[in-house]
Amino acid sequence: MSVLSPLRGTVVSVEVAEGDLVRQGAPIAIVESMKMEHVVEAPQAGVVGLVAVRPGDTVAEGAPGAGGGGGP
Repeated sequence: MSVLSPLRGTVVSVEVAEGDLVRQGAPIAIVESMKMEHVVEAPQAGVVGLVAVRPGDTVAEGAPGAGGGGGP
């Protein structure tokens, strides 16, 4: 599973770390676009395997930000 950015913007914060257990809908990152902050949520429960972005990074729409394994 990959968590994709829903829009082009700048990563304001990353709310998870590699190895974290997350529930479906848990906040993964906050992306700012057009002076609005958007919460990127986990599409399903699981363990965060990779965090590919850091605060300050610019992401494209559909770009992966994090990924992980299936649910617990």
